[in-house]
Amino acid sequence: MTDGTWTASAGDASVTVDVDRGCRISSLVVDGRELLIGDPARGPLEWGCYPMAPFAGRVRHGRFTFDDETYQLPCNLPPHAIHGYALALPWSPVDGGDTSGVWTVSLRGTPWPFACRVVHRVALAADGSSLALTLEVHADDGPMPASCGWHPWWRRPVTLSFDAERMWRLDAQGIPDGTFVAPPPGPWDDCFTWLHGPPVLVFEGGPVVTIESPCPQLVVFDERDDAVCVEPQTHPPDALNLGPALVLPGAPLVATATFRWRTS
Repeated sequence: MTDGTWTASAGDASVTVDVDRGCRISSLVVDGRELLIGDPARGPLEWGCYPMAPFAGRVRHGRFTFDDETYQLPCNLPPHAIHGYALALPWSPVDGGDTSGVWTVSLRGTPWPFACRVVHRVALAADGSSLALTLEVHADDGPMPASCGWHPWWRRPVTLSFDAERMWRLDAQGIPDGTFVAPPPGPWDDCFTWLHGPPVLVFEGGPVVTIESPCPQLVVFDERDDAVCVEPQTHPPDALNLGPALVLPGAPLVATATFRWRTS
């Protein structure tokens, strides 16, 4: 690892993790083509592929109640809080090899009101055919709510296909209201569930990428001309109010995803 980044190469693929900027995947090159937006000048929310923890997506007005106590989070995308705080912090290495790395960050003393830590594992397959990701959210002192996932900014031109039976209905503030609708035609800034198979990205003149994950929620944002976001998440946006995971010391919330590609 040099200058706060970690890079691995195998086959026709290479991956770079910017450890100092939220342990995000800052570059993913397949068959000579960069697949991710890699511009830090866009701000911490809009580049690379970053882990979202200890919550993914928006929290309505940054406010939630847990164990009969109400908490107010800073609203980093006013009027709401969004995507947790791990994405803007430097992480520390735990273990690393030629094609895999493990990093952690403590959220004790940050705006998150519970003592917790997050672990991110990134592993490039030995043949360069896939990238496996694992995210763990650990409670250090006592029970806490959480959700997590990844937010990749895939470069256009790319075509996305996926099959979802339901979509969370949004209210006037763009927050899920707890009910479902049949997915309408895009463009979307929405969370889908009851997924039938993994989403597939077909890059024009480039690789075909399949996003495999047991995460039951998929957020799709394709309203921009330069990028498409396809985000596997454990819970929907505003999960801290709709129903988060209960994380206990010794029983972390764990999410996994694999980006698998094939080239012509």
